[in-house]
Amino acid sequence: MTALDTTLDPRDPAYLEGRGSTLQWLAALEAALDEARAGGGEKWVTRHHARGKLLPRERIEMLLDQDSPFLELSPVAARGSEFPVGASVVTGIGAVEGVECVVIANDPTVAGGAVNPYTAEKIRRAARIASENRLPLVNLVESSGEAAPAGSIARELSRLTADRVPTVCVVFGTTSGDAAYLPALSDYTIVVRGHAKVLTIHPQRSGVEVRATPVVPVGPPGPADQLAEDERDGLRLARQCVRRFNWRKQGPPPRTTRPRDPRYDAEALLSLAAAGPSRFDAREVLARILDDSDFDEFKPGQGSVLVAGWGELHGYPVGVLASPGIWLPPAESRKAVHFLQLANATATPVLFLRHPGEIKKSDDTDVRHDAPLVHAVAKSTVPHLVLTIGPEHAGPPDRADRPRFQFSWPRPSAEPAAADDGVIDPRDTRTVLGLCLSAVHSAAVAGAEHVGVFRP
Repeated sequence: MTALDTTLDPRDPAYLEGRGSTLQWLAALEAALDEARAGGGEKWVTRHHARGKLLPRERIEMLLDQDSPFLELSPVAARGSEFPVGASVVTGIGAVEGVECVVIANDPTVAGGAVNPYTAEKIRRAARIASENRLPLVNLVESSGEAAPAGSIARELSRLTADRVPTVCVVFGTTSGDAAYLPALSDYTIVVRGHAKVLTIHPQRSGVEVRATPVVPVGPPGPADQLAEDERDGLRLARQCVRRFNWRKQGPPPRTTRPRDPRYDAEALLSLAAAGPSRFDAREVLARILDDSDFDEFKPGQGSVLVAGWGELHGYPVGVLASPGIWLPPAESRKAVHFLQLANATATPVLFLRHPGEIKKSDDTDVRHDAPLVHAVAKSTVPHLVLTIGPEHAGPPDRADRPRFQFSWPRPSAEPAAADDGVIDPRDTRTVLGLCLSAVHSAAVAGAEHVGVFRP
């Protein structure tokens, strides 16, 4: 492999200015995160604690393995809307008894954990991540779900069952509406004694009146597999369920068991986050996120606008396609198509580094040149990850085609893109992408069994 070099000078005034801008954007992001963590506010948080109950992030912390990371997804969803920041639910990926799981936890301090359109979409996205990446799903439920579209959440749970991905549901309190079906649709159900109550809502023909049928679990047998004495006991039982999955990853393990850190300081990524398309160099980013800053560039003498190549990230092989925000000329499109073909032939996940910038079309640019690339992306079966870098402007269409994960760096637009799984601190990029690569290898990587890297 070839070690990347860097030309960034931390004393450059442009470097310092870009760093300052990014830190301002991060401060705004942190304020939004604080708002989401505050839930329904001090009054409702205090009342919740007074009842001997835990907050959603406290439940998650007790569920996960001690000192293990938690990759929270879309933490500031619904920001800028009429609904509370965070969409009254916490979703993310963490390790339970050594098994990477998707975790969904309602926030009952926000209008009783009521489900709104943002909540439903956030839960659907989490369930889709679980299904696509073959990650067990743990639901920590306490929600009044009347606002959810009928069957929306239940549909995603049914897909997980069809894909033989195990699901666990812990009911902590009153649960109604669409969320009331979660215990019945989960493989393992745990309810907390004295607190859990499930209310199924049946609309009448008039569409106005509703009939609520309470189901109060008193102990197995019944709607619950296990009865917990309190919330902590419920989380202990959930961990016990996961331990009994006998779960194994189907994808190959990291190729390098003890990967080296990048040779360059991640602090410089703060400056790169504010760089415009003319100053954007994907190699500067890669030098700060790839193992040992090693990168084998693919066809460096052809299609120079597009940077493509191979590296490793936390020991996992990864291909990279990076371009600024312009329409790709024919040479770049052909280069990208060839690269994607090789990535699929070698069962290597692909990271798309996108710098939207501004649309610029050269004289030899024709949208018809994009057709082979669009087809190549659509036919690609390896996992795709997307990282959007730099200020957002009207850019070319996203060519990643339903990526497994999609994150962005902070930018001066106030709200994150709707498709983002989260806006992240640029300095955390290597860690976030490493967690994502580990997650996608929970499922078999398409084609791996044919290229000699699949290890059952």
